[in-house]
Amino acid sequence: MKFTILIIDDEKNIREGLAADFEMDGYNTKVAADGKEGLALLSKGDIDLVITDLRMPGGISGEDVLKKITAETPGIPVIVLTGHGSIDAAVQAMHDGAYDFLTKPLNLDQLGMIVKRALEGRELKLSHENLLHEVEASRGTSAMIGKSAAMQKVLSMVQRVADSKASVLVTGESGVGKEVVADSLHALSSRKDKPLIKVHCAALSETLLESELFGHEKGAFTGAESLHKGRFELAHGGTIFLDEIGEINQSTQIKLLRVLQERQFERVGGEETISVDVRVIAATNKNLEEEIKAGRFREDLYYRLNVIHIEVPPLKERKDDLPLLLDHFLKEFASENGKKITGFDNRAKSAIYAYDWPGNIRELRNCVESAVVMAGGSEITIDDLPPTVSAASKITTISVPVGITMDEAEKMIIQENLAANKGNKSKTADILGIGRKTLHRKLEEWGLSTE
Repeated sequence: MKFTILIIDDEKNIREGLAADFEMDGYNTKVAADGKEGLALLSKGDIDLVITDLRMPGGISGEDVLKKITAETPGIPVIVLTGHGSIDAAVQAMHDGAYDFLTKPLNLDQLGMIVKRALEGRELKLSHENLLHEVEASRGTSAMIGKSAAMQKVLSMVQRVADSKASVLVTGESGVGKEVVADSLHALSSRKDKPLIKVHCAALSETLLESELFGHEKGAFTGAESLHKGRFELAHGGTIFLDEIGEINQSTQIKLLRVLQERQFERVGGEETISVDVRVIAATNKNLEEEIKAGRFREDLYYRLNVIHIEVPPLKERKDDLPLLLDHFLKEFASENGKKITGFDNRAKSAIYAYDWPGNIRELRNCVESAVVMAGGSEITIDDLPPTVSAASKITTISVPVGITMDEAEKMIIQENLAANKGNKSKTADILGIGRKTLHRKLEEWGLSTE
């Protein structure tokens, strides 16, 4: 990491001499002739350490610079330079947060050591902060299981946009995990300590949905015996997740559009305008562009919701994630049911890989739960799987001639499985119960392609 040092001193020879010296040591430098110019450079960012004279002409002294940095960017170390007659001021600067001070005339070797030590401390702190950020990001996406390219794209998108205020539209087939994406977006945002309010729009009638979203006043309709705060009001400062957004009626769409535009609404039966600070995440398994053409969804609302679009891939397009997902669900349900099950036998794995999973992650989860309950041994067999999944088995027999060696038989088995799996090495290795590296090594030994 190449650090940038800002040198503030009204004496041209000192600031330019120090800059030249530090650049020879491999640092980037910036120079300022007074406190005002120095603060202007600081405001642009990319400064890792400041060396400033205490006494400078003009309205902003080195002491003012120090106080500004301590208050606004406390992670930047400040080294103070002073004359012999200002030792008391330098000591006070240390109390005010300076990293160290030196008296003029300067000992360049001593200054160099102080700078090196200060920047080593800053680098350690930055590394620690980055590690904390990575751990936090990992926790925020821990429920999003998958290492496939398709899922890595989704994970990357979630991490990039989580702390934005922009509305997010999450799309994908039923059961792909759109709600999990919403959970992760909230968990990684600065709103994580505020409420995450979820509304399943399709589960509520038209009249009830409006009341649930915006609340109602006492007496607004029959049965409204008291004031009721809506979900938007409850989500103030946090996030609201509107699942199955494609199911809401035109009247509610108009009111929702106003909330997105103005962040204001009135409760049903009320006149008071309520302002809210809410981040909106919506999800649907419908094609909203087709819904717009059919006149069922407002185009202006669509564009307000679709500021950021995250498409969650179906399970059939991310089958490389099956081993991770199967292992996760197997551990969950084996523990829940008090069973010691080590995995799936080859026929069960083959059926699971061959099935297209129209219900996606939700269906896979239910399948594993059912299989764990049905299993009578230490492995889940094809007979333990639901009929729809077991019927997808494409296991074929491999005829191994009598008289061939074990190596030749192994080669035949691997080649036949690779062919059946259309060259998918991860899937083949998983079904055969060997590591992917082992499979690659064997293919290389036989002179077969590993691409």
